[in-house]
Amino acid sequence: MRFLERSVTFEEAASYAESQLCETERAVHHLAARADAVVNTSRCNPGDVVVRVATYLKLLSRDHAPSVDLLVGGQFGSEGKGHIASFLAREYQLLIRGGGPNAGHKVYETPSVYTHHQLPCGTRSTTAQLMIAPGAIINPEALLKEIADCGVTPERLSIDPRVMIISREDIRAEELLVKRIGSTGQGVGAAAARRIMGRSEPALLARDVAALKPFIQDTNRLLENAYLHGDRILIEGTQGAGLSLYHGSYPNVTSRDTSASACVSEAGISPKRVRKIVMTCRTYPIRVQNGTEGTSGPLGKELSWSEVAKRSGYSEEELTAAEKTSTTGRQRRVSEFDWVQLRRAALLNGPTDIALTFADYLDRKNTDARRFEQLTDATIKFAEEVENVTGAPVSLISTRFNFRSIIDRRNW
Repeated sequence: MRFLERSVTFEEAASYAESQLCETERAVHHLAARADAVVNTSRCNPGDVVVRVATYLKLLSRDHAPSVDLLVGGQFGSEGKGHIASFLAREYQLLIRGGGPNAGHKVYETPSVYTHHQLPCGTRSTTAQLMIAPGAIINPEALLKEIADCGVTPERLSIDPRVMIISREDIRAEELLVKRIGSTGQGVGAAAARRIMGRSEPALLARDVAALKPFIQDTNRLLENAYLHGDRILIEGTQGAGLSLYHGSYPNVTSRDTSASACVSEAGISPKRVRKIVMTCRTYPIRVQNGTEGTSGPLGKELSWSEVAKRSGYSEEELTAAEKTSTTGRQRRVSEFDWVQLRRAALLNGPTDIALTFADYLDRKNTDARRFEQLTDATIKFAEEVENVTGAPVSLISTRFNFRSIIDRRNW
């Protein structure tokens, strides 16, 4: 108040050198003997001063309390992560999506479902803040359409400026992969390769796209603010453990590591902040149909959809209509549950919880279950064996694709 009540008009100096012409400013260093903290600005950049002072004043978080939960796929993608993510999203203040538009996550809505390719699955059902991680790869045109579909504002969505952009040339470069390994051909892998090999020339990043500028924000600041306020954060992984570039059945893999560790790294979050890792697994694993000139990769002990129909009580027509990929609309292959693959995925991801999906494929009677004990005896035994193999509780069970279809057994 004393400063504001002064009769002398005060104007900020244009430079530090100019400020030293003022007798008062020249004497500031004498305050060092009485100050609680002293920063030698001659040895720091302005950003260094901000970090040191803000941390001292507790304006930035200094703890690493676990506040981040992570959802990953335990098989070959299409495990129903979108349904689980949408269900969990209401409990979080910040939702993060990585990966690329080669993964589509379906969310139950009426009169029809909505498929998210680049925004988190809680976008339309919550008011949480949204973030596209720096490790993500995006198609700007498709993303802007999704933003418009969901009515997302720049105040709500933050896209990191370092996010890689898919070009038309990237999409064309993957035409052979579509034929050989059943790739979705969205240009994600080609863009990732260009990010590495194009370092001698400026790569096209999100910060270079004019239409995205209202949404561009350094996500480090967004995360710092979330940590400071104790916000809960959900990272939505894409695809599954069996498609990992490093840990999957190469060359029939995707263009990135899909493990829990990689998802955290893509988001720019320390592993120390992770609280829960939810690994999603479906009762009958699937992969996309073979490429026209090759295969989409190994898939356990394969079955026909007619056999799954016979066991579940659904008609074959119902199953084949439902089992088309959300990005390309191709028919899926199906197999018996692969326990070896489940164990590998558990070792890779270290899940604290399992989300078991498509329980109705074991028996259509499960669609009526609202509690664990209402599931069929065979389904309960199946869930218990999943717990035994993974060493993690089956905390969430999806019995059909509907708002009321998830049995929640969590204690958190």
